[in-house]
Amino acid sequence: MTNTTTAMTNRRPVLMLSLATAGFAVNFWAWALLSPLGPRFKDLLGLSAGQQALLVAVPVIVGSLGRIPVGALTDRFGGRVMFPLISAATIVPVLFIGLFGQTSLPALLAGGFFLGIGGTVFAVGVPFVNAWFPPHRRGLAIGVFGAGMGGTAIGALTTVPLVRAGGAATPFLLTAAALAGYAAVAWLVLRDAPGRSVASEPLLARMAATAKLTITWQACVLYAVAFGGYVAFSVYLPAYLQAGYGLEQADAANRMAGFVALAVLARPLGGWLSDRFGPVRVLTGVFAVIAVMAGVQALTPGLMPVGTLAFLTMAAALGAGSGATFALVALVAPADKVGSVTGLVGAAGGLGGFMPPLVMGFLYGRLGSYGLGLALLAVTAALTLALTVTAVRALAARRPAEPAGAR
Repeated sequence: MTNTTTAMTNRRPVLMLSLATAGFAVNFWAWALLSPLGPRFKDLLGLSAGQQALLVAVPVIVGSLGRIPVGALTDRFGGRVMFPLISAATIVPVLFIGLFGQTSLPALLAGGFFLGIGGTVFAVGVPFVNAWFPPHRRGLAIGVFGAGMGGTAIGALTTVPLVRAGGAATPFLLTAAALAGYAAVAWLVLRDAPGRSVASEPLLARMAATAKLTITWQACVLYAVAFGGYVAFSVYLPAYLQAGYGLEQADAANRMAGFVALAVLARPLGGWLSDRFGPVRVLTGVFAVIAVMAGVQALTPGLMPVGTLAFLTMAAALGAGSGATFALVALVAPADKVGSVTGLVGAAGGLGGFMPPLVMGFLYGRLGSYGLGLALLAVTAALTLALTVTAVRALAARRPAEPAGAR
C-alpha cells in the first residue's frame, strides 16, 4: 500500500465523522426550532405555562421514541441510507411550521410532532461512527459526534434575531435549505465502514433481543439523567430565566445558548476521558457534580455569580456524562446491536428531557417557584450515582477488553 493510499485510508474515518457530526447538528437545529420561540408563541396565542411547556416538549418525545425503530433500521441499512433519509423527511414539518403552522396551538403541535423526526438522527450516527473507529478511539469519536447536539445552540442564537429581522418564516426557511443541502451531500459522499456488522434478524426480533441486554437498561437510566437533563434545560431554560429571574427573552435565549455550548464542548471531553480512565469513573464524577449543583440551584441563589456557576457546572457535567454513556455502550454492547441499543438509550435520554419541563411548569404554576423541581433533579442524580458505582461498575468489569488495534 502506497503512502498516499494509506493517508487517504486514515483520513476517511475523520471525513465520515465530520459529515455525521454536521448532519447531527443540522437536524438538531431543526428539532429545537420551537424552543426559542416558546415565549413568543405564549404571548401571541395566549398560552398557559403548561401549554408552552407542552409545545416545546412534543418534538422531544417524538424524536426520542422514534430513535427506537430508527436505530434498529440503521443496524440493517446503515448511515449511508438513513442520514439523507431523515434529513429530507425533516424538511416537510420545518416548512409547514414556517409557512402555515404558527397561527394556532393545534397547528404548532401538529408541526412539532413531525419535527420530532429530526431528533431521531442521533440513533443513526452512533452506530455509523462506532463502526468506523477501533475500540480504543470510540469514546472520543462518539463524543465528537455527540457535539452535534450544538445544533440547538444554533437555533437558540439565531431563531429570535432572524424572526425580528426577516419575519416569522425566516429561520424555518433557512433551516429547510440547510437540511436539503446536507441531504444531498450525505447521499453523494457518506459511506458505511467496510466490514461493518449488518443485522440479519427481523426488526422485531432484533429489538426484543436488544431489550434483554443488561447494558441497554443501565445505559437508559444513565442517559435519561445526563442527556435528559441537557435537553430539559435546553428547551426550558429561557422560560425558567424569564420567570425566575425576570430576564428579557433575548437575554434568556443567549444564556441558554451558553449553557448548550458548554455542554456540547464537554461531550467529546467525556468521551476522551472515558477512553483514558474508563466510562464508569467519568460517570461517577458526573452524577456527583450534578447532584451537588442541582441542590445548590434548588435554593434559588442570585443569578450572579452562584446561579450562573451552578448552571454552567451542570452543563459541563451533563455534556461529559452524555459522552461517557455512549463510550460505555461502545465498550459493552454487541457490535451488531449498537444501533438498536442506541435507539432505546437515545429514546430514554429524550424522554428524560420530556418530563422535566412539564413538571417544572406544573410546579411553578402551583408554587410560584422552581426550587422543588431542581431538588428532584438532585435526588435523581444521587440515585443514579448509586447505580453507577454498583451495578454499572460490575457489568463493565465483566466485559473482557478488546485488543487495542481491533476494529
